[in-house]
Amino acid sequence: MRKFIEEMRNKGLVVDIHEAVSSRFEAPKLAFNTDKLLFFHNLDGRPVVMNLAASREAVSVALGVPAENLVKTLASCRYDGRVKEAGTLPLRPADLDEIPIMENYPGEAGRYLNSGVVFSRYQGVENASVHRMLKAGKNRLVARLVEGRHTHTMHRKALANGDRLPVAIAIGMHPLVIFASCSRVPESRELPFAAELLGGEITVYTLPNGVRVPEAEIILEGYIGSETAPEGPYVDITRTYDPERIQPVIELTGMYTKPDFIYHGLVSAGDEHKILMGGPYEPLIYRAVAGVTGVTDVVLTRGGCGYLHVVVQIHKRTEGDGKNAIMAAFSAHTSLKHVVVVDGDINPADPFDVEYAIATRVRADRDILVIPGVRGSSLDPTRIGDGLNVKMGIDATIELSRKDEFVRARWED
Repeated sequence: MRKFIEEMRNKGLVVDIHEAVSSRFEAPKLAFNTDKLLFFHNLDGRPVVMNLAASREAVSVALGVPAENLVKTLASCRYDGRVKEAGTLPLRPADLDEIPIMENYPGEAGRYLNSGVVFSRYQGVENASVHRMLKAGKNRLVARLVEGRHTHTMHRKALANGDRLPVAIAIGMHPLVIFASCSRVPESRELPFAAELLGGEITVYTLPNGVRVPEAEIILEGYIGSETAPEGPYVDITRTYDPERIQPVIELTGMYTKPDFIYHGLVSAGDEHKILMGGPYEPLIYRAVAGVTGVTDVVLTRGGCGYLHVVVQIHKRTEGDGKNAIMAAFSAHTSLKHVVVVDGDINPADPFDVEYAIATRVRADRDILVIPGVRGSSLDPTRIGDGLNVKMGIDATIELSRKDEFVRARWED
């Protein structure tokens, strides 16, 4: 992480804040209002970084590829990097009071650790994923485990066998490790995927509970057993309040920190949340659309919460490709609500350009596809009681037979 921060600083993408800042609302508000990497030198007396990967540019810097090649590069990954064992780490008793865990918004349940990756291992199966975790004491967290996701299923299996699920929480890692942990990959392939993104190899340490974890500024060891507690409300990706639920408790049994550790904080519903939650779906959509037509870029938009709206740029080959691309995108990311498909002359990351395509290339009776009665995102406030919603696709591409009529006037450079 430190090396990446210096790379960003050398490119002028870091804002250093030396004055004292509070972890209660103040730092999250500053981070929400920019996509620049913020380095707080005195946040509750500690060094803290926020917006570690809050833009496509930041992920491109981390990966070492131009932004325009980002999604194509990620879509070509094979999840086959090498995981190198490096022994154990010295642990001490866990004390969450040492960490400036953020209180992001008024009305939330309290201080949330939401920038840590939860690594778990049970019966030879490994997983890495990000969960919001409510601080509930010096050595207790209440974790939101979404039903059906891998950590939840591993936890249920452990309980059915009379066991607890061993976990490790790593905070302050290279952003590509976090990105890999947020991605949907084959079982136990998060660490190999992170290794591939980092150039081919990643070093891991094995904790006393058997969980393997990469290098990080802070590492927490613990178990998820049968104890539960209230969790929420929590401001999620749509910047609305997710309700209170009864969720599992993580009991922490050990802690490792670098002597001068830098805490990585994340403001929910901010740009980094959007990049990490939605960004890993862009290569999945890219691969799906590539199966039906030529695809050149995929962007989950900031205005669409980085999760619910996507713009897909295609190289249209035949009439109907636009609608096929829409259906492929919905199949790749089931939480999508609206899809817009555009031609290669439209910048999918520019809302003005996308709106121009809709204004000049769409006829509602012909180019809009409405799909009622389908399951979407549980975070969408418009969902109805049974979880069903309505999705819409907009084919904003030019009719191939009329391309000459849609040429935009431009000046030569």
